[in-house]
Amino acid sequence: MKNNIEKKLRVKLFVNLILYTLAGYILTVLLDYGFSRVTNSFFLWLQLRIEIFYFLYLVVGFCCFFCHYWKKPWLYFEEVVNATKTVYQLNDSAIELSEPLKDVEKQMNQIKMAVLISQQAVKEAENKKNELVMYLAHDIRTPLTSIIGYLSLLDEAPDMPMEQKSKYVGITLKKAIRLEKLINEFFEIARYNTHQIKLEKTNVDLYYMLVQLIDEFYPVLSAKGNFAILQADEMLTVYGDSEKLARVFNNILKNAAAYSSPDSEILIKAEQQQDKVIITFTNHGSTIPPDQLSTIFEKFNRLDDARKSDTGGAGLGLSIADEIVRLHGGKISADSENNMVTFTVSLPAHF
Repeated sequence: MKNNIEKKLRVKLFVNLILYTLAGYILTVLLDYGFSRVTNSFFLWLQLRIEIFYFLYLVVGFCCFFCHYWKKPWLYFEEVVNATKTVYQLNDSAIELSEPLKDVEKQMNQIKMAVLISQQAVKEAENKKNELVMYLAHDIRTPLTSIIGYLSLLDEAPDMPMEQKSKYVGITLKKAIRLEKLINEFFEIARYNTHQIKLEKTNVDLYYMLVQLIDEFYPVLSAKGNFAILQADEMLTVYGDSEKLARVFNNILKNAAAYSSPDSEILIKAEQQQDKVIITFTNHGSTIPPDQLSTIFEKFNRLDDARKSDTGGAGLGLSIADEIVRLHGGKISADSENNMVTFTVSLPAHF
């Protein structure tokens, strides 16, 4: 960049000097010819000294040119310094510099745009953090309020009938277990984010894993009249950590079971495509809006209806699944349209 500007200034200087010299020379020739045509002693005196005047013309002109172009870099420097002060201003006004600094202008505008985007990202992260704190307070406070309420009733009425006391103790225990589950999920996602999880990869019998998963979810699914169908090759395997992958499929199927329409099927398909194994979970349910679908794998994300209820987890299940799949070098995605929701997991087939 420096050499480019220096080259432009040097070329301009040389061109101006040549033009200035030629202009002076032509003017000198014309004056010499004009003086020779008259007989006035004063013009004759000027004609005899015209070369001296031309020399002085060159000296004065060259000094002015060199002085001007010597100051140019400092003026450019000052211009750039002033422009840097606007880089961090929160506006979309473009930086404008002199013609030789157009490359610098372009780079500074790119920097300013990057700064604006970064500042916007920081602002969005701050808003998201505030929203996250609010959600965390809600998710933890709900069971905690119930625990305190029922324990207060038990404390205030020591002679409460045993049947009622047993009922309140049971509810309190249930809420305490839910609170413990939420806290454990918070710690678990922190472990995945800091990459403290080590994978123990082997060739996993994927078909057997999915069959076992469906059997485990049978009571949950049948409670709403739902059922799961598996379409996969019995010899299908995948390279990964069996325990962690089981957690991925568990979280996805649990999400599908929670949001499926009653008396509908959940289709699970698995097949190998070249060096990848593709697993899809498709269920009937309300179409997820695009804005919610784009953030479905973010931490503490839960759909509006789930957020208003006192059921479900902290909204970490799909986020944990995403972290595990990424650690395996795979990818997880979600699509939803026409009252259908599909989660797709892509994993390496072999080492």
